[in-house]
Amino acid sequence: MPDKVFPMTTEGKAKLEKELETLKTVKRPQVIERIKVARGFGDLSENSEYESAKDEQSVTETRISQIEEMLHYAQVVDASQVAPDEVSIGRHVTFVEVGETEPESYTIVGAAESDPSEGKISNDSPIAKALIGKKKGDTVSIETPGGSFDVKITEVK
Repeated sequence: MPDKVFPMTTEGKAKLEKELETLKTVKRPQVIERIKVARGFGDLSENSEYESAKDEQSVTETRISQIEEMLHYAQVVDASQVAPDEVSIGRHVTFVEVGETEPESYTIVGAAESDPSEGKISNDSPIAKALIGKKKGDTVSIETPGGSFDVKITEVK
């Protein structure tokens, strides 16, 4: 068993595979071409185009390595193997903070695919850690760096 495991949904894995393919077949050749053109501008020590292209190459290659590692150690989580009312990776959960009326909803995903602006939170986040394994109707205490609060799970899908 590897030391590193990257839990993710099937959708998240497919998204990473697509990003990797784009980086390798589109982005990498574009950056190589930029470097080639910038070399033609002369003295490399004072060539900002060359430095910029080399920086972009470094960022691109780092991202390729990150994605390859995540995919190598990917653990696809099948939410259908968990009880339908149980919170797990791949599930959308809605809850209401005790004492409040406004519900909050998130989809719990692996860290590699989290995007809070789209309502996708990492399974490593304090909220997800507290909710995973709980069921619809449960009241859960969530500990965050900003303090703790209780929520009631109203829906899991």
